[in-house]
Amino acid sequence: METTQSIYQFTVKDIYGFDKSLDEYKGKVLLIVNTASKCGYTPQYGGLQQLYDRYQDKGFVILGFPANNFLHQEPGNNEEILHFCQVNYHVTFPMFWKISVKGKDIHPLYKYLTSKETNPKFNGTITWNFNKFLISREGKIINRFKTPVKPLDKVVIDAIEEALS
Repeated sequence: METTQSIYQFTVKDIYGFDKSLDEYKGKVLLIVNTASKCGYTPQYGGLQQLYDRYQDKGFVILGFPANNFLHQEPGNNEEILHFCQVNYHVTFPMFWKISVKGKDIHPLYKYLTSKETNPKFNGTITWNFNKFLISREGKIINRFKTPVKPLDKVVIDAIEEALS
């Protein structure tokens, strides 16, 4: 059985419904986040946007994946989600089509991110909204931050800066 060696082998739909190969992000440091608009952690969108503003010129991109897996905290359609993010948090980082991040209908990207076979060091089920995976310029998973870890926490900033250096 062939295993996926990096996230670059995945194609996902952007928030507008267009296919986007993650191969387009080769050479960038990525933070992949499952998001929700009606969660106690939703204000993390603000911190994520600040991170993006601070590091995008250095080759850093945040990829937001809305998901409705936890207490129906992302009930909107893609257009509503995008509007919410732009109006309330001025989000300019790439947002993607609403997906499932756990369970029997888990999206293949999240299966890869959470599987012990493909991610032995940072695997495990997504436990809530705003789990964050840090991806190296080579497409390898190099860190994971649980929901309560805010985007501007020192541990996240230090890991991003190290990955960018």
